[in-house]
Amino acid sequence: MQNPTFSFNQISHATSVKTQFFHYRRPFELESGAVLPELQIAYHTYGKLNAEKSNVVWVCHALTANADVADWWKGLVGEGFLINPEEYFIVCANILGSCYGTSSPTTHNIITNETYFIDFPQVTIRDMVKAHDLLRQHLGIEEIALCIGGSMGGQQAMEWAILQPHLFKKLVLLATNAQHSPWGIAFNESQRLAIYADSTWSERRHDAGQAGLSAARSIALLSYRNYQTYESRQSEETNEKIDDFKASSYQRYQGLKLVRRFNVLSYLILSKAMDSHNVGRGRESKEKALHQIQAKTLVIGITSDILFPPFEQQFLAKHIPDAQYVEIDSPYGHDGFLVETEKISEVLKEFLNESL
Repeated sequence: MQNPTFSFNQISHATSVKTQFFHYRRPFELESGAVLPELQIAYHTYGKLNAEKSNVVWVCHALTANADVADWWKGLVGEGFLINPEEYFIVCANILGSCYGTSSPTTHNIITNETYFIDFPQVTIRDMVKAHDLLRQHLGIEEIALCIGGSMGGQQAMEWAILQPHLFKKLVLLATNAQHSPWGIAFNESQRLAIYADSTWSERRHDAGQAGLSAARSIALLSYRNYQTYESRQSEETNEKIDDFKASSYQRYQGLKLVRRFNVLSYLILSKAMDSHNVGRGRESKEKALHQIQAKTLVIGITSDILFPPFEQQFLAKHIPDAQYVEIDSPYGHDGFLVETEKISEVLKEFLNESL
């Protein structure tokens, strides 16, 4: 009999083309002690769960991505690529606090009968993982063959593998860290200051804070790329300009793109959740926490990443038992974990073929 506290849009384990929703009808307590009266999770699945339930790939997404991993990680996930739904049952869940369907500032509060907006409580990476695990149980998944995530997605995958070490066979962590750094927190706070400078950011409407969000995205891009990326892509072809530079228009364009698809309050919630990431919290030390991971682990760093420098991934590989470390040479900075799908696929293919 189905657990009466769980309800969901009926699914088959065939390739999913639409966002699916899972509803947890009980109170969901957050790490802070705040309680959501119920929980909604938006997710995508691709492929079929095999009879042994041994072919699950769970992808944890980063800050402003969504559950449709075949869309935003083309070249790595999807038909014809390494993580292929013809072979794997692929799951990607929208994270708690995001505006793409999971409980967030943009969803309905059943207690007040209004949209949460600024009343939505702060969440942590551990809260996101706790929500992922409710969905896992609901889908009847007892083993995850591979959990993979980059950046904030890697923070989730790592935390989950510490909380439930027996659940995972293999783990891949890209461009991520054991504790969000003061450097990363400073970038996030600078983005939040840009949002707070927009006097509309806290207004109870979906289009609030758009100027601040656009400015925040412009700041974020500087951490996702690097000097060389801008030099190669945004340099001028003439010496005569005194205004309207390519780099300026690029920053404005990228800010507008995010405004069109994301919510300012979700951005605040998620950036603070990233800041909260510290696997050592309540566990004596980061090193001892990482040592609890039992999955066969591959850690991937990007040479030009200034937001999550390679030494952070080297720290992970040093303290996760028997972990492998590979560094991808890329000019794309932190975004290399999204862009360099061919190089990542080569490394990952060898790792997936290795026996446990």
